[in-house]
Amino acid sequence: MPDATAPAVHRPFGAVLTAMATPFTADGALDVAAAQALAQRLVDEGNDGLVVAGTTGESPTLAEHEHDALLAAVVEAVGSRAHVIAGCGNNDTDHTLRRARAAERTGVDGLLVVTPYYNKPPQEGLFRHFSAVADSTGLPVMLYDIPGRTGTAISNEVLLRLAEHPRVVAVKDAKDDLFASSQVMAAAGGEGGLAYYSGSDQLNLAHLAQGAAGVVSVVGHVAAGPYAAMVAAVDAGDLPAARAIHTRLLPAVTAIMTRTQGAIMVKAALELTGAIPNRHVRLPLVEATDEQVEQLSSDLRGADLL
Repeated sequence: MPDATAPAVHRPFGAVLTAMATPFTADGALDVAAAQALAQRLVDEGNDGLVVAGTTGESPTLAEHEHDALLAAVVEAVGSRAHVIAGCGNNDTDHTLRRARAAERTGVDGLLVVTPYYNKPPQEGLFRHFSAVADSTGLPVMLYDIPGRTGTAISNEVLLRLAEHPRVVAVKDAKDDLFASSQVMAAAGGEGGLAYYSGSDQLNLAHLAQGAAGVVSVVGHVAAGPYAAMVAAVDAGDLPAARAIHTRLLPAVTAIMTRTQGAIMVKAALELTGAIPNRHVRLPLVEATDEQVEQLSSDLRGADLL
């Protein structure tokens, strides 16, 4: 039976956020107009937040002026209707601080800061890096824990230390360690605490069921409405309804997140749905093949999304 007495969930950045793809023109230039149109469509479809210039947005290939132009354009398009979060992390603290300050000037609502990658800093280095970023602006920070890409996980101890910083308010969890995330939520969650967001579409339901605030999704490009319904069902204590949505979306999650890099497949999905004019990506990524798009189309139909 749904639990009408469950406490409200602390959601500093909303409940359903999409890690937005960055549209490019056919010749590879940043397509600002298409980015604004995509942002508006994503919010219209049920996202109450967007992460812009993150990994799915191909941030490693964006020049600094493109980062700034993209962020400012999305803020202009949807900033009055949704949280706009700027991806600004890399593996150099000084560079990350410059990007954070530049992002703040564009009017974004918060920062997504990834664990420094490749150089594998020790845990004390992670603590000092994230603390320096949180100190550098007046914006709230969402930590991004994704050791499969960065090579280094943020330890529970460091997450709990960082949770004491007034501007470190959330974690995008792509560590895929549900026990570890539940431990941190138990110790540092609650109203005003460290809010967890699922960063792995494969585990969205599992994260929500154990107390996550919401999702930062790639599949949300085509499934924001269903994910909003899933969050509402979990909030209401209606796990069967949430599980039914999860099951329905499995073909889409499989298609977008498991067959090749997610940014490649989500751009193909956006082209299929008419949300962007092409599926162009920048090297070292390569466009989805016609065979991949054919399979993707079948899978999206199987999830009732096309």
